[in-house]
Amino acid sequence: EAMVDMDIKPKPQQPHWYERYVQPCVAELLGSTLFIFIGCLSVVEDAEGTGRLQPALAHGLALGLTIAILGDV
Repeated sequence: EAMVDMDIKPKPQQPHWYERYVQPCVAELLGSTLFIFIGCLSVVEDAEGTGRLQPALAHGLALGLTIAILGDV
């Protein structure tokens, strides 16, 4: 009786070209667009007394949202 080695591991597959090249570019485009769009909208209507706080909070929240959504890409 010949002993068969059952510890043969399959080679890990290479990621698809879409996941490797297109998906990161699309994520970067969407993230940058969201960040710039929210930042520009935050200064369109400047409420009295907010000063620099309103744009800073808007940029921070937009960045946090972008990282939370697209961070795993």
